[in-house]
Amino acid sequence: MIKKLDDIFLNLKESKQKPILSVAAAHDEEVLLAVKDACKMNIIKAILIGDEKKIREISKKINFDLSEVEIINEVDLKLCAEKAVKLVSSKKADYVMKGLLDTSIILKEVLNKEYGLRTDSLLSHVMIYEVPNYHKLLILTDGGMNIDPDVPQKKKIIENAIKAGKSLGIDTLKIACLAAKEKVNPKMKRTVDADELKNMNQQGMFGKNIIVEGPIAFDLAISKQACRIKGYESEVGGDADILLVPNIETGNGIGKALTYMANAKSAGIIMGAKSPIVLVSRADTHESKLYSIAYGAIISKNSNKN
Repeated sequence: MIKKLDDIFLNLKESKQKPILSVAAAHDEEVLLAVKDACKMNIIKAILIGDEKKIREISKKINFDLSEVEIINEVDLKLCAEKAVKLVSSKKADYVMKGLLDTSIILKEVLNKEYGLRTDSLLSHVMIYEVPNYHKLLILTDGGMNIDPDVPQKKKIIENAIKAGKSLGIDTLKIACLAAKEKVNPKMKRTVDADELKNMNQQGMFGKNIIVEGPIAFDLAISKQACRIKGYESEVGGDADILLVPNIETGNGIGKALTYMANAKSAGIIMGAKSPIVLVSRADTHESKLYSIAYGAIISKNSNKN
């Protein structure tokens, strides 16, 4: 079981087969710095799609040795995204990363019916955090894609998070469906949704070795002490692996609080396509970008095993 983000690097280094990352619009210094470090650590191989002249100029500046890196010259951003996605759909690459282009451009190509990576699932954002005062990695979903998901959408968001969680080698995944209180209240839709998702799991709809609890408040999901004080008993209480948030504002707020107030390390991935999608923000730290590449790699590696 992987308990720290750095352990993902060790896991990937031990693997003989290195996942291949295709980078759309790779002519960006921050992106190339993260890709450079991932290649230097020998955890991935990379194919860079973008303005070759700029890629080489930036790479020279940051001392990125491109001798073993394939470059596909393309200056049109839409075509950069198209070519990066096609490399994955044709199995010449294992997963894709957004470079210097709008998120809407890459996602449009991912969802292309002809050559894209769409499935019958829902695209959802999965963040993984290493929080200094929590005893294991914590997955948070969905604070970046789905604004106000209904129960069927939440079911798919959980399924995506389960795939992301299983890549960490966790035997039994404990999922907390967050709400403001633990009792079901018809006037509080979030509690009703959480209870329905819990019942789905009891019917075996999420597979084996999955525990879904809800409704449950944030403090009870992550604190054994809070559970003792409040007399709350649950296998998930104080030991959650995955936090399912009720809406995007909750996920966005918790995630940024963990980053800026709890000094958490993090990685972010889009799930729900045929391969993980690395979507990093320019505001993300270099460390977070590198962890995101590594997390996408380990998910991709484990998906290819199945």
